[in-house]
Amino acid sequence: MSPRKNASSRRATWLAFGLVALAAFSASAQPQTDSLESTSFEREPGVQQNTQVPNDATVYSEPEFDQGAEATRAYKSALFTLSNLTAHAPSHTHDVFSQPTTTTPSLLSALLPNPQGQGPLGSAIRIALKLRQQFFLFRLFGGPSGNAARKKDEEMRGKAIKVVDLLQHSAELGNMDALFTLGYISMFPPNSHFPSDPKLAYDSLSHHAALTGNASSQALLAFLHATGYADVVPIDQAQALLYYTFAAQGGDKGAQMALGYRYWSGISTIEDCGRAVEWYEASADEAMSMFLSGPPGGRTLPQTATRLSDLDGGVFGPGASVASTGLNIIKPAVKAGLAHTAGETWDDVLEYYIFNADRGETDFAFKLGKIYYQGSIYASAGGIGSGSEGVGRVPQDFHQAQAYFLQIARQVWPRDPPNPLQHNASGYKAENVKQPGYAAKSAAYLGRMYLRGEGVKQDYAMAMMWFERGAEFEERECLNLLGIVWRDGLVPGRQDMKTAIEFFNRAAAQELAEAHVNLGKYNYYRGEFKLAVTYFETAVRFGSTFEAHFYLAKIHTLNMRANQDFTAGFCASAVSFFKLVAERGVWDDDLLTDAEVAWYSGTDRGKEIAILKWLVAAERGSEIAQNNLAYVLDQDRSMLRLTRFAPIEASNDTALLALTQWTRSAAQRNIDALVKVGDYYYHGLGVPDEPEALRWEKAAKYYQSAADTQVSALAMWNLGWMYENGVGVPQDFHLAKRHYDMAVETNSEAYLPVLLSLTKLYARSLWYTLQGGKDGLNLWTYDEDKLSVAERTRLKREIDGGSKETPQQDSGAEPALHKEEKAVEEFEDDGSPWYLGKAREQFRRRRQDEAARATAEEEDPVQWARERRNAENERDADFGPEDYFDGAIRGGHRREEDVDEFAETMLLVALCAVVAVLIYVRTRIVDRARRQNQEQQQDQGGQRDLGVFPPPGDPARQEWNIVH
Repeated sequence: MSPRKNASSRRATWLAFGLVALAAFSASAQPQTDSLESTSFEREPGVQQNTQVPNDATVYSEPEFDQGAEATRAYKSALFTLSNLTAHAPSHTHDVFSQPTTTTPSLLSALLPNPQGQGPLGSAIRIALKLRQQFFLFRLFGGPSGNAARKKDEEMRGKAIKVVDLLQHSAELGNMDALFTLGYISMFPPNSHFPSDPKLAYDSLSHHAALTGNASSQALLAFLHATGYADVVPIDQAQALLYYTFAAQGGDKGAQMALGYRYWSGISTIEDCGRAVEWYEASADEAMSMFLSGPPGGRTLPQTATRLSDLDGGVFGPGASVASTGLNIIKPAVKAGLAHTAGETWDDVLEYYIFNADRGETDFAFKLGKIYYQGSIYASAGGIGSGSEGVGRVPQDFHQAQAYFLQIARQVWPRDPPNPLQHNASGYKAENVKQPGYAAKSAAYLGRMYLRGEGVKQDYAMAMMWFERGAEFEERECLNLLGIVWRDGLVPGRQDMKTAIEFFNRAAAQELAEAHVNLGKYNYYRGEFKLAVTYFETAVRFGSTFEAHFYLAKIHTLNMRANQDFTAGFCASAVSFFKLVAERGVWDDDLLTDAEVAWYSGTDRGKEIAILKWLVAAERGSEIAQNNLAYVLDQDRSMLRLTRFAPIEASNDTALLALTQWTRSAAQRNIDALVKVGDYYYHGLGVPDEPEALRWEKAAKYYQSAADTQVSALAMWNLGWMYENGVGVPQDFHLAKRHYDMAVETNSEAYLPVLLSLTKLYARSLWYTLQGGKDGLNLWTYDEDKLSVAERTRLKREIDGGSKETPQQDSGAEPALHKEEKAVEEFEDDGSPWYLGKAREQFRRRRQDEAARATAEEEDPVQWARERRNAENERDADFGPEDYFDGAIRGGHRREEDVDEFAETMLLVALCAVVAVLIYVRTRIVDRARRQNQEQQQDQGGQRDLGVFPPPGDPARQEWNIVH
């Protein structure tokens, strides 16, 4: 064969290989259309296609024309085009790591290095990617030109029009799935290329609901009637309640939640806790069924939603909001907001972790594997099974997680046996290992991945091997998961409930929430509800957020139906727990996450979609959605503050919607929202026209309700100002001072505003007294208002009781009586009125505080990394390689420098003052010298014209002297 033919054959071979690689890469990058059809546009069971034709459908008279086949062909073509459109990544993202992604292996990804990989090559790729994002030249030559991007955008819009046209054509031919899909994408556009048409959505959904009785269509129609969204239909709560009832009866989970919330809150209906329990129980049962349909241990819980206000330090900012004071400062959203304010991003955090993990730092490697496994910087309290926080969302990568966990575990278990169940044989474990470090915890994650098939092929034997390895060192996650393996008999010949309970008890002794849940379930199904409640409540205290709430709600429901005398208390608890379960189990319809991603897209269409989805979730009773919606619509910061028809004045319709959501959020125990409602009434935003005095009275009541919780310093300060000025309440300087004092006692950060307010208050009181007023404040004697609310209540009770009788008590009984009074004061001394259920509420509040303390025990990955970095910097500065002795001396005086910081500051101030004086003196000297020089120059410049005055040296000059 000639050389020319050999070269041609080689070129053809390489061309064919390139085409095959490109085809494999394209196939791996394309998402499956089945997931699209089974999620957003899921068909309702029992709905027949092509059964009835809409009134405006086109009728074809040709006998040979197959109308059903044509409708199906158009519908499938529309879905295929829609899947291609939605396969492209969004143009705008909130953060590089804001979207959870799954690693789908492909040929191209196997050939190219991983940007998040280890070693110098991965670091070089990450640096190159950053350079490409930062420098203009990289962006100029790396991305498509403006014309190409415009052409691509026009092509995508043309495909979107094609999808809508095909769906309309299929719907006209009688395809009911096409009719529902048309209504859904008209209301919730998949991306910015699709038009938003709520009117078309309403027409399509109403037609679809009338023909099929579809529950999903009825639920969306109920939402439109309840909110009057886009003025498609007027607000009609009765019609909304009717549609919600039909949809809930048809099994729509969202409608069941909305109906339960309406009965619980009394929206357009009477409050009926019993009916609320029924509908919330139905939605929670569906969520639990979906949870149990997953691998052993249940599906991975969706990441928690985030309040936008928490990222800003609360509704009123850091320090002034309840959300960022006290124990709330440890919430992941608040910590993430502080980190973002300091300029730290998740990609910076990951890069720092990768850098240290590549250096062989075991603790960094473990935490990095944990972050990649859970797909978030922040883990939820309660263990692996409790999920993670959505505020720290990063790409989930099981392969990277496994690599880091194996890197750590191999330090103790260097090899795996051919038979995983014989891992105890010699040679598979390092000798004389007493402190495994992070190896046991890594074994728990590795075993869990094999147990659930996460990033690896599901293998129960391998999972059991890793669990038993970690259990040798009493690792609590390994013990709990070993209990699941023995309880469910996942490994042949390894099923024993007694052994499983033993493992659960050993894990529960280490305060693992999931172990307490498993023990509670064991007792629940045996009928021992009292013991089960103890385990479930302990699990909630340790951070369990799903199963424990579900079973507690079931037990409270049983008690509610069995004990008619205590129905109210059991019913309220059951509704609260069922509601939490239903709102967390949203694997198929996570409106809050979708809304958050759309809001941070940075586009007007994205914000519009985010507001719509928050509004849908708010109708279902989500307090986070209500708070987010009110926060973005708030008159002080809203993008919708001004309207086209009122470009100067604020829109009262927007204020009314915001006030509605603030009120509903406040009803679900959001204290900042309660203060915000008072602000709206004080300023007259979104409220009906009424006298100012009446509005101010209502504002004072809302502030008083918030102040009674003893956690809102802002509400107390507002009440103090109102009492000082007599706005909404009678003017009373003593009550004003009391509320100012309570504000600074509640939050020490209120010291400066309270100090200024008290100074002004005493000045006003003095002026009031000088004008002849009574009851002013006294600067020279102890003021009664320095008493706290509890002291004042106890003093009033003693005075009232002392005026009636003075019982004589035996001296020996005094200690017992003192203890009894102390126990009573724990419930009575808060100063607020007593009501049914208050004892349970206080108990729940104490439990929540304990849970918050348990959350605080979970290390903040960002703060932990920051402290490690600072420690390394200090160590390098003090003990540098050039002079260890000098470094030790420098480090030894660091605390003394902190102590002398004030003296150094005053010395610098004095030096600045001396320099200023010297500059002033020098300026004066220079000015005087300049004037003298000017005079000398004038004298030396020749004889001046003196007019009739004799020149110098003339004897007549003396005759001009005038003696006075």
